[in-house]
Amino acid sequence: MSTTTLLEAAAGFLTATTALWFVVNAPRQGVPAAAAAPVVLPPALIAPLRAYFLRDGLAANAGLLALRLAVGLMMIHHGQDKLADPAGFAANYVIPLHLPFPLLMAHLAGYAEVFGSWMVILGVMAPLGALALMGTMSVAAYHHILTSGLNIYVLELVVLYLGASAALVLLGPGRWSFDAGIVAGLLGRSPSGDGANDVSSLAGVAVPIRITADS
Repeated sequence: MSTTTLLEAAAGFLTATTALWFVVNAPRQGVPAAAAAPVVLPPALIAPLRAYFLRDGLAANAGLLALRLAVGLMMIHHGQDKLADPAGFAANYVIPLHLPFPLLMAHLAGYAEVFGSWMVILGVMAPLGALALMGTMSVAAYHHILTSGLNIYVLELVVLYLGASAALVLLGPGRWSFDAGIVAGLLGRSPSGDGANDVSSLAGVAVPIRITADS
């Protein structure tokens, strides 16, 4: 898969995601405010969702964005290399691990790294994307240990990718992501964290998706 193809796929993915975002959040003409369907969330989930997706602090969110960009942009070319020669990757990395369906596994690893990287970069289901990267890096670490032992020069890059992906899974994508915007809409608050539209505390369990008003 060429770099041009990857960029075209990324542009299409970003365009489709942005269009979907505006469609979901567009005001519904002719629908009274009372007709907005609520999302029923258990009270125990509201605080963890806020803490995970709507983290406070400019430095913390800037750091998570930098981590997402660094991991995603650097991991893309690994997936590209696998998809460019899946048979070679299967012969050199999958078959020595005695995994079933080596060619299929090679394709899955390549697509997991390409699409997982874009999910992390854009912050669209970023925890799942980071989990996909964790999966491929865990297998890579196991392969390196099996073939080269605990060689720090072989393991260091894999461990850095694995640790960074694990950090994103544990800490969340930060406010500057599509995930944060979606969760903010579900909780009825501004993604910027000003709390102006926060209505989750009014009922505790019924949280409106949005409030629309027609003049």
